[in-house]
Amino acid sequence: MRKLAAGAAGLALSLLLAACGGSSSGGENPTVGTTASGGTASGSLTVGAAGFTESNVIAQMYADLLQKAGFTVHIKTVASAEIFQSSLEKGTIAVVPEYAATYADSLQTLVTGTQAPTAASPDLQTTMANLKKYGDKRGLTALDPAQAVDQNAFAVTKDFASKHNLTTLSDLGKSGLSVSLAAPAECATRPFCKPGLSKTYGIKISSILPLAFDSLPLKQAVKSGKVDMGEVSTTDATLGQLGLVLLTDDKHLQNADNLVPIANSKVLQQHPEIATVINPLAQVLTTADLGTLDNQIDGERQTVQDVAKNYLTSKGLL
Repeated sequence: MRKLAAGAAGLALSLLLAACGGSSSGGENPTVGTTASGGTASGSLTVGAAGFTESNVIAQMYADLLQKAGFTVHIKTVASAEIFQSSLEKGTIAVVPEYAATYADSLQTLVTGTQAPTAASPDLQTTMANLKKYGDKRGLTALDPAQAVDQNAFAVTKDFASKHNLTTLSDLGKSGLSVSLAAPAECATRPFCKPGLSKTYGIKISSILPLAFDSLPLKQAVKSGKVDMGEVSTTDATLGQLGLVLLTDDKHLQNADNLVPIANSKVLQQHPEIATVINPLAQVLTTADLGTLDNQIDGERQTVQDVAKNYLTSKGLL
């Protein structure tokens, strides 16, 4: 759980490897790219990927866009948070996909040493301002954030939502219902889970069934009625198949974890085309798209390369 781990972990990568993008297995690894014809840019760049599905497919998209511009591109998958961060700061990795709120808190911890970072906010502009503040101190630049956001969320069955007229978490709070919740054990004390649901929405949690975040057992517990609600990811494309729906976080309890490219500032100065070709992706990529992309790889067993290429082509970016 990215948000629940955020207060205790140092680097965003270590948080993301725990659970993100519908899968931590990573699907198939991206391959080394080759120079694309037609572009006017030149040089060799390395795109970083964190090894889980969502990071892999977005990194592949960055690589495809950079190849189209004329760069020779390699994708490097790095499992170590320290090596990942160090390579990005040194410029041996030019750009990586990250998550705004999580990474802003990580950088604040790196820069200040605090173990209780406050850089992240439910407000995207505030989060991006802090990301710039701490990124500048590490020689890093955030490019345009996408509409797509990968956050913790709460799901109930469609029948439960219909029976109690629920579409938002505020609706659940106003209903006065006392609900059982399936979530990781840390939920009991973490501000984005039970305490936040209570403080922000007035939701009464009667019990917590400890199950892994957004896992199949957790979703099955909700589907079967063993619990009323479960903690899942906004990009989980399997919820509808299981008869589950998300209750909208209408008061913005969760921080703005929009997908955002992070580039080495010196490399970006040398090759401004990096921003020119990657930023247009932010204008089209949605949360629903992320869920679909994850499911195509993990559920339908399509390759990372095919999924990335097909998506970019469908949006007119390739």
